[in-house]
Amino acid sequence: MTPPELGQCTGRQCLAEELHCRLPHQDEKEPASYRGSCGSCPVTVRKMPYLGSEDVVKELKKALCNPHIQSDRLRCRNVIQRVIRYMTQGLDMSGVFMEMVKASATVDIVQKKLVYLYMCTYAPLKPDLALLAINTLCKDCSDPNPMVRGLALRSMCSLRMSKLDQWGQAEVLNFLLRYQPRSEEELFDILNLLDSFLKSSSPGVVMGATKLFLILAKKFPHVQTDVLVRVKGPLLAACSSESRELCFVALCHVRQILHSLPGHFSSHYKKFFCSYSEPHYIKLQKVEVLCELVNDENVQQVLEELRGYCTDVSADFAQAAIFAIGGIARTYTDQCVQILTELLGLRQEHITTVVVQTFRDLVWLCPQCTEAVCQALPGCEENIQDSEGKQALIWLLGVHGERIPNAPYVLEDFVENVKSETFPAVKMELLTALLRLFLSRPAECQDMLGRLLYYCIEEEKDMAVRDRGLFYYRLLLVGIDEVKRILCSPKSDPTLGLLEDPAERPVNSWASDFNTLVPVYGKAHWATISKCQGAERCGPELPKTSSFAASGPLIPEENKERVQELPDSGALMLVPNHQLTADYFEKTWLSLKVAHQQVLPWRGEFHPDTLQMALQVVNIQTIAMSRAGSRPWKAYLSAQDDTGCLFLTELLLEPENSEMQISVKQNEARTEMLNSFISVLETVIGTIEEIKS
Repeated sequence: MTPPELGQCTGRQCLAEELHCRLPHQDEKEPASYRGSCGSCPVTVRKMPYLGSEDVVKELKKALCNPHIQSDRLRCRNVIQRVIRYMTQGLDMSGVFMEMVKASATVDIVQKKLVYLYMCTYAPLKPDLALLAINTLCKDCSDPNPMVRGLALRSMCSLRMSKLDQWGQAEVLNFLLRYQPRSEEELFDILNLLDSFLKSSSPGVVMGATKLFLILAKKFPHVQTDVLVRVKGPLLAACSSESRELCFVALCHVRQILHSLPGHFSSHYKKFFCSYSEPHYIKLQKVEVLCELVNDENVQQVLEELRGYCTDVSADFAQAAIFAIGGIARTYTDQCVQILTELLGLRQEHITTVVVQTFRDLVWLCPQCTEAVCQALPGCEENIQDSEGKQALIWLLGVHGERIPNAPYVLEDFVENVKSETFPAVKMELLTALLRLFLSRPAECQDMLGRLLYYCIEEEKDMAVRDRGLFYYRLLLVGIDEVKRILCSPKSDPTLGLLEDPAERPVNSWASDFNTLVPVYGKAHWATISKCQGAERCGPELPKTSSFAASGPLIPEENKERVQELPDSGALMLVPNHQLTADYFEKTWLSLKVAHQQVLPWRGEFHPDTLQMALQVVNIQTIAMSRAGSRPWKAYLSAQDDTGCLFLTELLLEPENSEMQISVKQNEARTEMLNSFISVLETVIGTIEEIKS
């Protein structure tokens, strides 16, 4: 095995000199030395390794495993210094890697420095065992001693992660998100060390490195932009990957980046053209991306590509492409309206339905295209069967019927078939549209409007449709002027800002969601999924045991804050939404023994709802509780921590007694967690006592 090169300079004060580990043996001659490439670090070079290295390694391994040496800090340090000395002399010391990792679990800062120097040197030769070193470094990064934390971070950044597999590298990059650089200089030192991982062949490593850069450089937007430019290539490659899952996730992240850099991938728009063999969900993502990449230079090519998708064998994908053209029409109206009009000529039901819906939205957002839309509508009613398409067509005929010659006759067909119409929404849209058209073309609409109102008021079974008919009938009784004032009011509020392009979002608004499932599901949907998963782990949700209809807050804000700021005793974490049925609680309570019992001072009366509210704040569920004033008064409580440990509690107040008795049972014998739970309970009860007094 080739020993590590010793003629390389670290560019900083030599660790070995700092650790006093280059002291030559008494029988050795002083070795030759020279200056490193930085001109300041002395680097010692050994011409030849010692003979009998295997015996030396066995001896050192035996010494490091000796419990007597392990318990003696000075002797253990001397053994480790021997390992470092032999390492610098060219001996292969990788055989004691496991023992050296174990030796890092010490409070001796000098010993830690020696071990970390060793681990950083041999991590490339032992990539599998280097993962153990990473776990050790992760623990030391949480050490209360700032010197230990800094040493661990420096050592972690010095590891040659390229020798780790992609999962090990991704794990290290993910862990580094927890660290906050102490200065701008340290920040850029870390970024420079990690720069090469933006060019990794592993998409997971590239995504992890990108997120780390975005988070650490949150105060430097130009650095964030530069990083996103550099990862454009890896993301485009992932979007063309044979792995469908990887391709889909990459497309979701591309859309996320486009929120902040709209034209970021515009020059590569052809990379997002769909292939016939791609699955439906990838095609939909690519269509969404194409809509965001359209500009003056590529609009014609993109529209032609989308036009081809509109006749796809998949009706859903074809409709998505039509909606995409409608979205582009807000900027490039004439070209898009022409394509949509030509699609109506195909007389395909699923195509006609979506084109009409697109026209409806378009004439509202872009009034300049109203004339072209009205000219394209005649004849399309024959190919519309679904509810959404009917509503869109009826709306267009009602609002712009004065420009469409056959509008009254199309609506009359709907009136004649109203009894067989199964969708109440279509009937209500028909009522509104016909009344609007009556205002501009009364002679052609008066008779059919009367017939429709009669049917809706006298025969219709749906109450919403009946109420709409009654409202319009009574409105007509008031007068035509009042009908015009209500139905012909301004069609949109300019303050809605729907015609404006959405503002660009800063990178920091989504950087923490990068390389997670949020871009895949969406923030709101993912929050719902996470909440449901938590509820499944904690059991089914039950109705509240009591309602809180008090006129004011049961717990004043200042006391609620105190309840929420409970001491972090033993790192206890009670899970929210934990629910137990009363039967399960009773069965479990009877099967367990009391693990803890104590009494707390208690004076006077209190409202049970106040206690229940305070317990809810700290995620303790109330199973059952006596009424206020009952003697004896009892309450049964349940809570569960994040490890699955269950705490069942009984509170008891005897008549004329100034003490509350607390009994706690536990399904797993964990003394530390039990003490932490008791501490939480004492704090809650103490807070209630202060509220009473």
